[in-house]
Amino acid sequence: MDSLRHIRMLARYSAWAHARLFETLSGLPAPEIEAPGGGAGSILKTLNHMHVVDRIWQAHLEGREHGYAARNTDVLPPLPELAAAQRELDEWYVAYAQALSPESCAEVVHFKFVGGGPGAMTRGDMLLHVVNHKTYHRGYVAEMLYRGGRKPPTMDLPVYLRDVVQPAG
Repeated sequence: MDSLRHIRMLARYSAWAHARLFETLSGLPAPEIEAPGGGAGSILKTLNHMHVVDRIWQAHLEGREHGYAARNTDVLPPLPELAAAQRELDEWYVAYAQALSPESCAEVVHFKFVGGGPGAMTRGDMLLHVVNHKTYHRGYVAEMLYRGGRKPPTMDLPVYLRDVVQPAG
């Protein structure tokens, strides 16, 4: 298995899925985005959590402090601001994955979890975690949309592979 090729593809997939989700959400009224949605919080709170966690792992990958004391912030940004910041961060992850060599992908990075405990993972595993974490929480957002009578966008990996990676033709 060519893990680096898959990591790069999954970084691109994650950016694509986020773009589709934010595009759908941009047409909804703010009260709907900000309304409590169950265990995950509101749609906006869930999206902000995903962004904060992405920033934390970005800092780990860059070997710097992230400055977060929690995996979310007390003040939530407006959706358009968060969408722009997430798009920029997704582009960073795509570029980061693209620039990895097989050796750097296997390099172990030591870091501290937000809760203070020590951690160590390879750069490749960190990237896989980031993608998996966002996929998990996009599912929360999709469920909140369904419960609100809305249809979430299709964000499945096979659709990405069909429509983007291997277009029909």
